[in-house]
Amino acid sequence: MVFASISFLYYFLPIVLLVYYLLPQAGKNIVLLLASLVFYFYSEPVYIFLMLLAITSGYLHGLIIDKFIKLKKQKFARMAMISSVVVSIGMLAFFKYADFFLANINFLFNTDFSLLRLVQPIGISFYTFQILSYTIEVYRGTVDVQRNFFHFALYVSFFPQLIAGPIVRYIDVAAKLDFRFHSWADFALGVRRFIIGLAKKVLLANVLGELCSTFKIVNEKTVLFYWLYALAFTLQIYFDFSGYSDMAIGLGKIFGFDFPENFNYPYIAQSITEFWRRWHISLGTWFRDYLYIPLGGSRVSTIRWLLNILLVWLVTGFWHGADWNFIFWGLFYGFLLIMEKFFYRHLIEKLPSFFSHVYVLFCVIIGFVIFNANDISDAVLNVKGMLGLLEVPLFNQEALYYLQSYAVVLVTGIICATPCVNKLIKKVKSRKKGGLIINLAEPVFLSALLLTVTAYLVDGSFNPFLYFRF
Repeated sequence: MVFASISFLYYFLPIVLLVYYLLPQAGKNIVLLLASLVFYFYSEPVYIFLMLLAITSGYLHGLIIDKFIKLKKQKFARMAMISSVVVSIGMLAFFKYADFFLANINFLFNTDFSLLRLVQPIGISFYTFQILSYTIEVYRGTVDVQRNFFHFALYVSFFPQLIAGPIVRYIDVAAKLDFRFHSWADFALGVRRFIIGLAKKVLLANVLGELCSTFKIVNEKTVLFYWLYALAFTLQIYFDFSGYSDMAIGLGKIFGFDFPENFNYPYIAQSITEFWRRWHISLGTWFRDYLYIPLGGSRVSTIRWLLNILLVWLVTGFWHGADWNFIFWGLFYGFLLIMEKFFYRHLIEKLPSFFSHVYVLFCVIIGFVIFNANDISDAVLNVKGMLGLLEVPLFNQEALYYLQSYAVVLVTGIICATPCVNKLIKKVKSRKKGGLIINLAEPVFLSALLLTVTAYLVDGSFNPFLYFRF
């Protein structure tokens, strides 16, 4: 089940909301837990048992770590924490990366191991990291152990952020698991955020995705079409993932939770460093706090620092997918960040903002072309096509047709990927009677958006969530 579906919007969610708000505080967590399990079971009827096993492992490891800490047996507490990491990463590695390792072993050593061809469990990368952040923080003593199994299970499996994040840390929701204050103001904010995210997903990401799919089946490519595809996917993945995050944050607000922001207009960044402070924020801070800093961060020798950066970005790439193009994509950003830190950071700072912005967008677009490729050779082919290094024309009538057909959605996407709309709304609100106009217009606008999205969902069939496969 996905948020952008009729079954979720008009069956599942209304029923959950009705039951949730009718029950007293004591029953609300049970409702959300049961709803989350049903939500996951709808898409993964078999792998729900894997998720429950992961939840049980994290819960028990937390209790064991806490017990050893209270007994002042730090060595055993550390061993229990390491055990939690090994079990969690082991499950993730087996179900997500087994075939990648087997295929590469077969290639390197000329062996003939049969591939397992396991279907990757939806959301395993996200809920694994949530469990790990909990057990690590219990070991560090920054959070109290959760003794209520059902509360812990809700933290891991809560359906708004279960499938594609944001990666919520236990410390951010621990108090809300025990008690949550609900208000109509928060409910309204949550609905607003959800509808905006839904519109991003259906009206922008899905339409841009159609252009990307068309590019892949068209035989006569041109330089213009390569760039159209690259731009379309760069916008699609942003609106797809940020739209999902908006919906997750909005749903969290509706149910009384405050989830962390996951995107902050990354395409306005003036450097690659700034881009990654704005893109998938919850993942970036997770790797910073649980991998980069424990490795020593920048408080080590220069060579070790370089290795730390490359290792973190190698793992970041590999986290996204079990293929070499993801690893290359991660190392591509690791290389760019190293170059910025050591060689041309001051040059970027001195450049006019227009040129530094163009530099960032060029690197990001190339990066997403690598990210979305079938393999390394496909990535190289697409990049060469963009740079005019293939024997293809600059443009043709077909490419111009698609440019004209998708011009409105491309321009709309570019505008909506910047803070321009929000700044305009704030400017209107600051004027006399502007706030009243916005307050009156907003419900009408949101209702129109929801109706338009519903029409698209009823009429269309192209509705993937890109990050489900990660």
